[in-house]
Amino acid sequence: MSDSLDLSLDGVERRSLADFTEQAYLNYSMYVIMDRALPHIGDGLKPVQRRIVYAMSELGLGADAKHKKSARTVGDVLGKFHPHGDSACYEAMVLMAQPFSYRYTLVDGQGNWGAPDDPKSFAAMRYTEARLSRYSEVLLSELGQGTADWVPNFDGTLDEPAVLPARLPNILLNGTTGIAVGMATDVPPHNLREVASACVHLLDDPKASIEDLCVHVKGPDYPTEAEIITPQADLLKIYETGRGSVRMRAVYRVEDGDIVVTALPHQVSGAKVLEQIAAQMQAKKLPMVADLRDESDHENPCRIVIIPRSNRVEVDELMQHLFATTELESSYRVNVNIIGLDGKPQLKNLKALLNEWLVFRIATVRRRLQYRLDKVEHRLHLLDGLLTAYLNLDEVIHIIRTAEHPRAELIARFGLTEIQADYILDTRLRQLARLEEMKLRSEQDALLKEQAKLQALLGSESKLRKLVRAELIADAETYGDDRRSPIVARAEARALSENELMPTEPVTVVLSEKGWVRCAKGHDVDATGLSYKAGDGFKTSAIGRSNQFAVFIDSTGRSYSVAAHTLPNARGQGEPLTGKLQPPPGASFECVLLPDDDALYVIASDAGYGFVVKGEDLQAKNKAGKALLSLPAGAKVILPRPVADREQNWLAAVTTEGRLLVFKISDLPQLGKGKGNKIIGIPGERVASREEYVTDLAVIPQGATLVLQAGKRTLSLKADDLEHYKGERGRRGNKLPRGFQRVDTLLVENS
Repeated sequence: MSDSLDLSLDGVERRSLADFTEQAYLNYSMYVIMDRALPHIGDGLKPVQRRIVYAMSELGLGADAKHKKSARTVGDVLGKFHPHGDSACYEAMVLMAQPFSYRYTLVDGQGNWGAPDDPKSFAAMRYTEARLSRYSEVLLSELGQGTADWVPNFDGTLDEPAVLPARLPNILLNGTTGIAVGMATDVPPHNLREVASACVHLLDDPKASIEDLCVHVKGPDYPTEAEIITPQADLLKIYETGRGSVRMRAVYRVEDGDIVVTALPHQVSGAKVLEQIAAQMQAKKLPMVADLRDESDHENPCRIVIIPRSNRVEVDELMQHLFATTELESSYRVNVNIIGLDGKPQLKNLKALLNEWLVFRIATVRRRLQYRLDKVEHRLHLLDGLLTAYLNLDEVIHIIRTAEHPRAELIARFGLTEIQADYILDTRLRQLARLEEMKLRSEQDALLKEQAKLQALLGSESKLRKLVRAELIADAETYGDDRRSPIVARAEARALSENELMPTEPVTVVLSEKGWVRCAKGHDVDATGLSYKAGDGFKTSAIGRSNQFAVFIDSTGRSYSVAAHTLPNARGQGEPLTGKLQPPPGASFECVLLPDDDALYVIASDAGYGFVVKGEDLQAKNKAGKALLSLPAGAKVILPRPVADREQNWLAAVTTEGRLLVFKISDLPQLGKGKGNKIIGIPGERVASREEYVTDLAVIPQGATLVLQAGKRTLSLKADDLEHYKGERGRRGNKLPRGFQRVDTLLVENS
């Protein structure tokens, strides 16, 4: 008794609230763990499941019996063994009858027992009927053979089995889930033949490793044809630790351009998958899907049809996206926490579980054989008495007719036991005829042979293990089936980005002088001919695809990016970019690009500094953009030039002084941001005062012609002509001929 316990004068027990609640919750948690939520390793059942199966067997609802109302079964279970709610009991019964929930059903239901789309859509127990399935024989066939320990029911009026004498490790075959207090269990189902094969291997080689056992047990086997895509190394780790997760992926095929899903992961609802896909379509996040249909019926329990928008849609990419964003791919927790033979919950790996179950099975078979041996020896004892009576039939009859106490007289005269004497007195005379003697002799011979066989089995551990082995093989042949869930190596699913999900249509992004932007479909757009607001006009444009980011560079050298498909269309006059972006005060947008991530560009200031940058480095993640190009005092941004081949292309730079310099682009560094290196030599003070600056840049492929425009004049410099202007990066460059001191534009003509 604790120190905090006190008895008052009126006999009322007083305890502190802390002590009482701690003890009460401990009692409750132990009850939930041991008698509700966790299965026993022996039969793999929770108490409510065990009581349902046993009650149905007591009602005579075997696999060959006529179906009986489920309400009758539930009533017996509640009234005799399980005083809990009827709905919870019936739901447990329904689960054992659903072939899409249980790998090997224990109950054979008739009526509406739910559907894969909605497992809880089953009819009330007053409408459905049930009997035990053929597989339930694995749990019940040896029940009346001294193999089970019996315990009183809740009111002490009946006995019930503590654990059913399972002939196969049902804990692995059907698996289970349960949430107790402070612990839970999640055991996946497995294939009967594979598990039986592993048990046989463990009997043959008790030192077998878990890796050896996994040659037989490939992995879980759910009641669905969906694929298990967990790597073999991860499955091995699950069986070594008893913990982990299993991933399942739906199976699909392509029929006449349509995607047909034929198998869903375990306990995944087709209706919910359709809702998830439809939600993406309504949010315009799945433009490549035109329609959805659910064509599931009795013959095709799962047939979900996904119709792509066109035959150009990459089916594999689309399905990878759906696997990553819907329950077409699902994960299942594994936590093999079960009650062992010692009555304690424990996390077990595959070998420990199978070893412990084999200990249970061998002990069960030993009890069965001993029970049968006791029966045989008892019968032989009675037969000995009967045959003694037959040999002395006349004297026996005389004693029975004349003796005052024939029982005692028979015992004294023939040396019989009380049991033998009682049996002789209860036997009819006609059973002592000559024909009956022959039957008795024949029965005695058969029982003596059986006795010797049973004694040999019980006396030899190796023979007992061989018997268990043979029975496992026979049961695997009787109840086993092929694997339903294939184990397949698959790459990890990847959700498509927002850009990848967008239709890849050709577009032209147009930027106006005032910083208004719009996006027109196609590349043949006359941007100068579009309608502009009063005082505004065309500034620049860029072509690309609708799934690209439009990159804008402002007058301070900052870059910004906006998804092209989010820009306003060209039917109107567009919208100001300041509604989407936040440039510094006084900054203006100078250019627009639609770059590929891997594309290269020369970005430079008219002060003669620049560098090579990748397309992905031009993009910014926030509205305020990112500092891309550092501008010297008085300098301005020059429109970036695309680079096709950094090693083979040349860069031409021309200044307002009529100086031209040509050098290899590979001499420029590739940076993510900064001022860059000197392209052409211009004194800083001349840039600041705008006396001299770079007017244009051009990227020249090998062998191409450079065309210079100065007003209406043009000058074409072929590859040989360019040699005069080639030099080291950062030099002043050579003077152009008279009349080309003010070059406006550099153009490139490929030969």
